[in-house]
Amino acid sequence: MATVAIAFWKRVRLTLDMIKFEHSVFALPFALTGALLAAREFHLAGSVVLEKMLWIVVAMVGARSAAMAFNRILDAHIDGRNPRTRMRHIPAGILSTGFAWGFVIVSSAVLAVAAWMLNPLCFRLAPVALAIVFFYSFTKRFTSLSHLVLGFSLGIAPTAAWIAMAGSLDARILWLTAAVTFWTAGFDIIYSCQDYEFDVSSGLFSIPCRFGIANGLWIARVLHVAMLACLAALAWSFHLGWLSLAGICAVVALLVYEHSLVKPTDLSRVDAAFFTVNGYVSVLFFLFWAADIYAH
Repeated sequence: MATVAIAFWKRVRLTLDMIKFEHSVFALPFALTGALLAAREFHLAGSVVLEKMLWIVVAMVGARSAAMAFNRILDAHIDGRNPRTRMRHIPAGILSTGFAWGFVIVSSAVLAVAAWMLNPLCFRLAPVALAIVFFYSFTKRFTSLSHLVLGFSLGIAPTAAWIAMAGSLDARILWLTAAVTFWTAGFDIIYSCQDYEFDVSSGLFSIPCRFGIANGLWIARVLHVAMLACLAALAWSFHLGWLSLAGICAVVALLVYEHSLVKPTDLSRVDAAFFTVNGYVSVLFFLFWAADIYAH
């Protein structure tokens, strides 16, 4: 039994590595920001906020884990032909497709339980959320707008968190959904530049494939400017103070730095631009905005 248990937990650890569990940091702080905005708007007690925040984290992790594992299953044959990704767990034979499917099912169940614990509307919308995040995995096969679909898959997180807190939707929170959508689409375009040649030869779709790497990077910049505009509109619509504006300024500085790392003729620092900088973007944004929310 001990050997079986060790083997099982080893596969779980490998699965968490396969889905890049640490990348949960991207959308989670924005979701928690949406939750705090709702908590302030409805004057929720601290104990209620804390309990709901914990279930929001569980729901987010469940949804993202299911989506990433599904993506790895669906793309296994593509990843196996791509020199950059051929050593990913499924194409390399480190994990079986069957185990990955089991992980998708368990992660989806975790989302369902967390949604049930939050409120009835969240539970009813959980299948819709899964449908959206699963749908993304198909999009690079037929549309260059796949980056925006990925962005929207993450962008629904703050709106979902608002619904988790309030049990209803306020249109103002959609500014944050739009901001996360544009932000994610922008950095995904940057990330996809490193697969330009493979995607072109394989008939896959992306902004760099359609417009070229140089133009793709400019489109990423435009999307990030749109993100900043949405954040400004969000701060204005909720009458936030100077700390939220300082948070936006921090995001501006980080995005400028991110784009300075990547050039059409030099993609060697894409990983730093993709993970490190964007991790700081989400965390610093949350810290500034959480401080502003509680200062009012």
